[in-house]
Amino acid sequence: MLAICAEKYSFATRMKKKTVKEPVKQRTAPTRKNRVAFMLNDDEMKALNRYITTYKVKNKSRFVRETLITAILKQFDEDHPTLF
Repeated sequence: MLAICAEKYSFATRMKKKTVKEPVKQRTAPTRKNRVAFMLNDDEMKALNRYITTYKVKNKSRFVRETLITAILKQFDEDHPTLF
C-alpha cells in the first residue's frame, strides 16, 4: 500500500516538473537609426494637422511613416515586372 502511494507521489512530482513553462520571448521592432526630415508648405501642414485632430491620431510620426511606406509598397506592387 505504501509503495502505491509513493509511486503516485513520484508520478505527480514528475508531472509537476514537466509543466514548467518557458518564458515567452518578446519580439522587438528593428531600431530606427536613420532620420528623415522634409518640409511642408502651410496648406499641407494645415491639412495634416486637420486630419490628425479629426481622426484622433495619437502618434504623428508613426502615422506619417506608415502612410509613406504604404504608398511606396503600393507603387512597387503596381510596377512589378510582367512576363508578357
